[in-house]
Order: sequence, then C-alpha cells, then structure tokens
Amino acid sequence: MLENTFNWLLEQQLLISLLILSLLVLERYSLKWLNANFVYKLWLMLPITLLLANMPEHFKPLPNNVISTMLISPKQGFSTTISISWVLIYSAIFSILALTAIVVHLRFINQLRLTNLDDKVLIDAHPDMQLLQSSAVSTPMVIGLFSNQLVLPTAYTQHIDSTALTLIIEHEKVHIKRADNLFNALALMATLLIWFNPLAWLGYMSFRRLQELSCDEKVLTNKTTQQRILYSKALINCAANSRAGLIAYSHYGDKNTMLQRLNQIKHTGNSSMIAKGALLIFAAGMISSFAIAKQPEAISKVQAISPIMRIEPIYPIQAAEQGISGSVVLKYDISPAGKTQNVSVVNAKPERVFDKEAKKALMQWQYKPSNSGFKDVLVQLDFAIDSNYKSEELIEKVTVAAK
Repeated sequence: MLENTFNWLLEQQLLISLLILSLLVLERYSLKWLNANFVYKLWLMLPITLLLANMPEHFKPLPNNVISTMLISPKQGFSTTISISWVLIYSAIFSILALTAIVVHLRFINQLRLTNLDDKVLIDAHPDMQLLQSSAVSTPMVIGLFSNQLVLPTAYTQHIDSTALTLIIEHEKVHIKRADNLFNALALMATLLIWFNPLAWLGYMSFRRLQELSCDEKVLTNKTTQQRILYSKALINCAANSRAGLIAYSHYGDKNTMLQRLNQIKHTGNSSMIAKGALLIFAAGMISSFAIAKQPEAISKVQAISPIMRIEPIYPIQAAEQGISGSVVLKYDISPAGKTQNVSVVNAKPERVFDKEAKKALMQWQYKPSNSGFKDVLVQLDFAIDSNYKSEELIEKVTVAAK
C-alpha cells in the first residue's frame, strides 16, 4: 500500500509542478490585472486536475483479449526480495515532518494561556464570535480548525484606532467564514506528503500569501481612502510583530509579504474581466489536456508489455490441505518505472480464497520501463492442486464481426 502510494505521488510530480509553477507566475506577474481573490481560487485547479487526470475508467471495456495467465501449484516455491526501499526513507521523513508540525502546533496552543476578553463593548459588538485574549501574541489571530476563536493581544483595544480595529476584526471574520484554518491544514498536509518537491513548499507559501491578499480585498471593498490608510497602518503594526511558523493558523506574514499586501491594496478593484475570462478559458483547456493525456494506452500497446520479474504467489495452506483449486483475475497498472500499481481483484472462483496471496505477489512484479506505463492490464492466476485442473476463463470475451 505504501509503495503504491509513493509510486503514485512520484508519477504526479510533473503535473503538480507545472500547475504550481503556473500559479506562482500568476501571483508574481498578474495581480495588477487579476484580483488576488480570483488567483487564490485558481488553486482549486490543482485538486480538480489531479482528480480528472486519475479518474478510474469504469465505463471503458477491459482489454481482456490480451489477458495472460500463470499456473501456481503447492509444490512451487516462492521468492522474496529484501532491500532498502525509498518508500521507507520517504515514510520516515514524512513522519518526522508531520510529527514536528503537530508538536509545534500543540506547543503554540499551550503557550497562549488564553483568557476571556475583558472589553465588554467589543464583546457586545460581535456576539457571533468567541473573543479571547493572550499576552503571548502580539497580533490578532484566529485559532481552531473547526470551532474558531479570535484571539487578541492583551490590552490590544487600548492601543489601536477603533476604525482600524473594526477592519482588522472584519479581516479575521473572513478567515472564519471561509474556514481558512482548515484549508491551511489540508494544504500543509499535502505539502508534507510531497516534501521532496521544492515547488510544493514555494506553492504553500504562495497559497498563504494569496489567502491574506484575498482577505484584504474583501475587507476593503467599497471602503474610503481614509479607511484604507488606517487599515494599512494596522497591517504594518501587525507585520512588525508577526510570528510565522509551521502552523495552519493564518498570520500576517513577514515584511516582504506585508509590502506585497500594501502594494496590492493600491490596485484593489482594478481587475480586468477580459483577463479573467481569457485565463479561465486557458485553465479549462489545460485541465482538459492533462486529463486526456492520462488516458489509458491503446490495447495494441499492451501487447508490448515486457515482464522482467514475476513473484509466484504462495499457495494458501488451508486451500492446499482441503484440496481446493481456483483462479483469480487481477487488474493492475504498470508505472513508467515498471512497477505494478492499483492492484485489484476483478473476479475470483472460489471467492476470497486466493485473493490475498495473488495481490501480494502481483504487487512485487517488475516490468521493463516504458515511456508512459500501462493501464488496466489483466492477468489470471490459476491455483491448481494437481496437473488435471482445468481453469475457467473468468473474463468474458466478446468478438464483434464486421457486417
């Protein structure tokens, strides 16, 4: 299972890298014509494209005219391979990173030492929010993934203009309404899963910056020049005291991020509908291209599959003792590197007797590397207790003659 997941992640890296690189370019060069909220939403392209590119072909016929078979008997031996796997190294590093993120998060929460806000006027003005205060933070912050709470620095309301405070709280309310902390946690987890790709980390930081920029745009919609100035001053004060770390909670960013936010405030409301429309058409075309590119190979190409190692399944002891013979038809994919993936049982007779050992062995098979791999390959494994066993064809073959 881990090996299949690791191989699948490796296969998706070109697609993921191209998408992240495109979004990084958009953030860097297009925000003058495309507002930040629009570019932020374009991050949905990433999961949508991955979903379309890897959608199962349930409605397509199986290439059963090229099914191969293997005969297994109790007398045949079995082989195993022991080696240092990249999967083990990957899993160890991912576990360390994930554990670090959890420890940093828990340590941060413990250091907050939260108390109820003592500003009754502010509490009455925002009855829909749970307002807390902490001496351990120097900027407002929304905490919690599912049940959000707004944390303000102790005595924060005494050192900020009331109008600026209203705008800052409005900013945090946008985070709460959009469940940004939850999406940040999911984005962080996805980044940790592909920790070996540097573009993933750059993409995560871009995602967080665009999130803040889009919040700014929503807050400043239809606001006066004076309100924009007060909001900008409040942001500068927050940036000077911001603590950014490996946590999912929204933060105000470093000084470079703040400079980008202040520059973007100047262009709020200047987006081009033509540019947005053109980009959406381009994005739709790119997603379609990736989806089409991931279609299975033609049946004629499956015939070119070249196995270099086939591990014979172990004959189940209980089946051998009871004299049970049978067959299992398996469907699987072959990666460009020649590894088997997505192994599943299509049919078996008798059911659930030989399935486990058949899948276990097939996941260790090796094939000759190819340019793009193969999809939906079939094999029938016949478990025969003696040489007189005659296997059945468990996949129906239909020949259509031209009229």
